[in-house]
Amino acid sequence: MTYSIGQVAEMFDLPISTLRYYDKEGLFPSLERKSGIRKFSEVEIDALRVIECLKGSGLEIKDIKQFMDWCTQGPETYVQRKELFERRLDALEEEMTRLSRMRDMLKYKCWYYDTALADGGEERIQAMLPDNLPPDVQELYDSGFRS
Repeated sequence: MTYSIGQVAEMFDLPISTLRYYDKEGLFPSLERKSGIRKFSEVEIDALRVIECLKGSGLEIKDIKQFMDWCTQGPETYVQRKELFERRLDALEEEMTRLSRMRDMLKYKCWYYDTALADGGEERIQAMLPDNLPPDVQELYDSGFRS
């Protein structure tokens, strides 16, 4: 089965111009054209899933192009491809840790102000800081402020 550029754009919620750019950058090396019209096969759809994953993980187009080049070179580039995914995974996990700490701080501050509003002030909360908060809140505080 083949898909038009419009169908692929809709499937991935991407502008057609982005798909044209990817094609121009050589990210679809085996993309078929009939009378100048791009015909996307399952090969390009699978490639686009990987491209969007790598792009979403923070990889630049030039590095994605390198990955796609390695794919066309065959099994001798498995090591480089695996290392690229390992680096992206490490970076993503670091970002998730950072975001988790930020989420915990925000949750703590929501609890803080809910409690301050209910109490009519911050005195009771201040008396609990830094180590006598309710256990679930202490966990948020420690994660968000002490990491």
